[in-house]
Amino acid sequence: MEPILSLKNVCSYYDKVQVLYDINVDVYPGEIVSVIGANGAGKSTMMKTIMGLVHMGRGEVTFDGKKLNRMHAHKICKAGIAYVPEGREVFPNMTVLENLEMGGYTRPNSELEESIENVYDHFPRLKERSWQLAGTLSGGEQQMLAIARGLMSDPSMVMLDEPSLGLAPVIVDDVFDVIHNINTVKKLPVILVEQNAYMALSISNRCYVLENGRIAHSGKSSELIQSDVIRETYLGG
Repeated sequence: MEPILSLKNVCSYYDKVQVLYDINVDVYPGEIVSVIGANGAGKSTMMKTIMGLVHMGRGEVTFDGKKLNRMHAHKICKAGIAYVPEGREVFPNMTVLENLEMGGYTRPNSELEESIENVYDHFPRLKERSWQLAGTLSGGEQQMLAIARGLMSDPSMVMLDEPSLGLAPVIVDDVFDVIHNINTVKKLPVILVEQNAYMALSISNRCYVLENGRIAHSGKSSELIQSDVIRETYLGG
């Protein structure tokens, strides 16, 4: 089976400062791949590099057989990648419905209504709040809206950057249930960047561990969660 997404020897820079060093990552159809590591390890930079938001000085990113190098972010979105950034970044002065409509800007108007109803099937709480301003939602509801907005583009893959950040533990469980359902029901591959290493490893098929811009470990999540090094470094022993 060929990977749907492949990063080969990717090096990324902020201006002249190198942040990623020879990153090699594959994501296969139908799987959840988690990326864990400390603050500043390069996790979010990897996501932004895939989306064309950070300069890639060397290497290659291919998605569904297409090379993404030097492609603009809106074209990468049209190619089938949905990116849900860290911090949710919903439009606070727009309603839930308007946020969803913004997420579907690449879709024909004739498909928008059906897409919204499909999203509401996964997020019934959002349907109840469709006319509520996004800025008045709880943190967990805003995260649900951010994920739902990403799904509005009918993507072939979803990338989630720190979806549990700032949420209460009980809400984190809800968010991860949603991620699992998206993967199993919609058959969407997911890249999950998370500081909550235990939750990330628990939900994912495979995992990459980033340290100082380099991949330090990789393998099946079920094996890494048993690794003494991973447990001591990222799971609190």
